[in-house]
Order: sequence, then structure tokens, then C-alpha cells
Amino acid sequence: MAVKWTGGHSSPILCLNASQEGLVASGAEGGDLMVWGEDGTLLGHTCFRGVEDVTNVLFSPSCPTKLYASHGETISILDVRSLKEPLDDFHVNEEEINCLSLNETENLLASADDSGTIKILDLENKKISRSLKRHSNICSSVAFRPQRPQSLVSCGLDMQVMLWNLRKARPLWITNLQEDETEEMESPQSPGQLLNPALAHSVSVASCGNVFSCGAEDGKVRIFRVMGVKCEQELGFKGHTLGVSQVCFLRESYLLLTGGNDGKIKLWDVSSEIEKKHKSPTKHTHRKKTKRATYTKQGGNTLALVTGEDEHGKILPKLSIEHGEKVNWLLSTKIKGYQNILVADQTSCISVYPLKEF
Repeated sequence: MAVKWTGGHSSPILCLNASQEGLVASGAEGGDLMVWGEDGTLLGHTCFRGVEDVTNVLFSPSCPTKLYASHGETISILDVRSLKEPLDDFHVNEEEINCLSLNETENLLASADDSGTIKILDLENKKISRSLKRHSNICSSVAFRPQRPQSLVSCGLDMQVMLWNLRKARPLWITNLQEDETEEMESPQSPGQLLNPALAHSVSVASCGNVFSCGAEDGKVRIFRVMGVKCEQELGFKGHTLGVSQVCFLRESYLLLTGGNDGKIKLWDVSSEIEKKHKSPTKHTHRKKTKRATYTKQGGNTLALVTGEDEHGKILPKLSIEHGEKVNWLLSTKIKGYQNILVADQTSCISVYPLKEF
């Protein structure tokens, strides 16, 4: 059963992030930002002026007390030890920011907004170094690639996924998820089931930097591999019955967390599918288990552990959680030495699920 962190927010939580020191930050509707300890103790709180939602929070990996937060069209840098006033504010986007991403060298911060623009903020010189304009609708998610500080991927409600190199103003590669449906996609539409457009909501890049995932409104999860200046779709499968709102690779592995508007949270091991074509560049190794499924009902949440593939070769989740609420944000982090899933949804509390087996 999930542990609930309560007593902080009074409105739905939209985003989460965890520091390497075990701190957790959460942002909510109405401008509320909270910082929590490992045990769910509320350590700090601020409310940004105005009523703009806090849409993204991001800890600095090199300075665990530094926190980046987007609210409305503004990016604020805060010290979690004293949240009352930001250390710095940047007004670089013209419309509401949806996503932030830091590159590994921490000199560049990408911010994607409702206009479809991605602004690249040079943190050392405190100015915009690039303005990437190619999405024709809301840019919902952006992520720098690990080990490649000049390269990033993005997706948007124009159903497009793009690969960028900051040395160029145009994307290196673009795919339209609706147009580029491949024969690899499984689960044909059931009679009477509405066909949702492939509006892209979330991207996540694996630690190797060459593999990334995308979750879309059609309920499908797609896995891509970067091949120089272009990408190839390695895998595509129906992950959720409604839109996939969040995708998140676990560090140093090809274990992928997904969350959906169907209220489900799933963990997938896509390593075997990727390694069919390429040798895994990550440190993660997974011993193949025999096919089985066990179900445990815990309180109001149902957890299903599944391994392997079914008789038709269809990929199955290793873990399925009946969370019951639309997932706004997902992350995996270590709390007191154990891996956990933290979930933000339409409520004002954070749900914590243990991932001890992984």
C-alpha cells in the first residue's frame, strides 16, 4: 500500500523532483512549492506571487540545495534552506512553461512552453543562448541527453518528437507519431474504442544517452534509439488504456516507469527488446526469469508482478499498480537506501510505493 505524504499542499500536485541528498520538491496549482525530507516531513514552503501553477521543479545535481522551478512564464532559482525569496528570476518564455531540463555540465537550462518554443538559458552568462522554434503546438516535454550536453529531445501536442543539437537552430530529426505508425505497433483498436490522437506528453532519456522513450495520448509507449543525426523506433506497445502522461527511465537501466490517465502505474523492462539489435551500453543486467504472475491486494491499491512476455510475444509490465488517480508526475528515487516510486496526481498528497525488488 502506498504511503501518503500529506499536510503540505491544498491543491493538486503537478510535478516532483528528488535531490541526491534525499530531499523531495513538489510544485502545485496556485503557485505552491514544498520541500520534503526522506520520511515525508515538510521542511519548507513558499508560494510564488500571482496564481500561476508550479509546473516543474528541478534540483541541481552538483549543488543539492539549489532548486529550479517554473511558474507561469518565469524560471526561479531557489535555495531550499531559505525559500522565501528566489536567488534569481528569469523571464525568458513568452507563454507558460511546461518542462525544464538541465544538461549534465549544468551550464544550460532548457524550458519548453505553450507556444511550442524551447528556450535555452545560459546559466553562466544569465542570458538566452538559443530559441528553438519548430513545434506547431504546445511543447510538453524536453530532456537533455546524458553525456551529450549539446543534444536534447522534445515532444509536443503537435504529435511530433524532435532531436536537437544546439549547434544548429533546426532539429536534426523529426517524426510525427500519428503518421509514422509502424508494423511493430501492437494491439489493434478494439471495436467501439475511440482512437485517441498521438499527442505526445512526456519524454525520458536512458542513462546511456542513446535510448529515449515517449508517452502519448493514444496510450502507447514508444522507444527510440539515436543513430547519429537521426533516430529509429526500436519498440512500440500499448502501455495504458488512456493517455500516457509520464515516462521515466530508472538510472543506469532500461527499466521504464509509465503513468497514465487510466490511473495505472507500470514498470517495464525494455532491455531485452533493445538488446536484440544492440548490445546494452548500461550497467544494468537483468537475469531472464520464467513467465509468471502474482497478484497482491494491499489496501485500495492493487499491485501485480509480471515477468517475461505472453505467448504472442507481447511485452508485459514487470509491475502494475492500480493507483486509481490520473498521474501528473512520476519519479523513482532512493529513500533510506531503498528504491521508491513517488507519484503526484489530482489530489494534494504525494504517494510513495516501494520498489525493493528492483
